[in-house]
Formats: sequence, C-alpha cells, structure tokens
Amino acid sequence: MVEVRLRVNGTAREIDVEPQVSLLDAVRERLGLTGTKKGCDQGACGACTVLVDGERICSCLALAVQYDGREVTTIEGVDHPLQAAFTEHDGFQCGYCTPGQICSAIGMLAEHKAGAPSAVTEELDGGEAELTDDEIRERMSGNLCRCGAYNGIVDAVREVAGR
Repeated sequence: MVEVRLRVNGTAREIDVEPQVSLLDAVRERLGLTGTKKGCDQGACGACTVLVDGERICSCLALAVQYDGREVTTIEGVDHPLQAAFTEHDGFQCGYCTPGQICSAIGMLAEHKAGAPSAVTEELDGGEAELTDDEIRERMSGNLCRCGAYNGIVDAVREVAGR
C-alpha cells in the first residue's frame, strides 16, 4: 500500500492504495465520489474525465499514485455555468456521460482561452481561435454520448463561451 495525498474538490484527503489503483477507482471506491463514471475503462469514452490542476484527464488511465499532492476536481466539486447550460439546452438525456462532459468542457474552454489549437483550428498564429461549432465538436470529441445529445452539448458550450 502507498499513501497518496490529494486535494479533492478543495479538501485535503489521504488514502492508502495499491500502486496499480487508477485515479478513477480511488475517487469512486476510496473516497465515495461516484459522480465520476466508469465507462470503457480504456480512455476512449471520456465518462471518467476529471480536472487535475485545472486540466482535463481520463482518470481511468491515470494511476492515483501519479497525482500525489495534486488538486483533483470531480463533478461533485464543480460549480460552473455549464451545469445550468447543459440543463437549458438539453445537453444530456440519460445523464451517464454528463459529469465527464462537463469536466471536459471546463478543461476545453481553459485550453481554448490559453490559445491551444485543435485539429480543425485554421489560424495557428498563437491567438485565440474562433470557437465555432466545428471547434467545439473537435475539442469535445474524446467524450462520447450514447444518447446522442451532442447538439445540446455544443449549444451549452457555445452559450457559456459567449459566442
């Protein structure tokens, strides 16, 4: 067992985990924060997306021991206008992917604001790319929704981005 110290949703937490325990399993099973979902367990669906030091990651691919001393934000710790926008624009149906979608969108908006390009960014001059619907779709493409609420998700992100 290894002791891991995390700051989760603003609270210092210490947990003992085996070295092979994923951050996802540590958060869900050791800390009881079940809002973060286990989907594919292979990093392909995005249901497990959390923010670590403000950056989005697939927590199923991350070992808890790698994040010792870091700030982890799960959906339980999120207080963001995206939550209301997802509701207003029907950005969810069954809701299973919604926690990961919201955490991913928060991280994506921060990446965009920092000037990080996507695969569809046309101008790579280092400035802020226009956040078109294609940009939003590309930047959110690592998060799958089995119900097909993609149009509502794009609308919610667009609204919060102020476009």
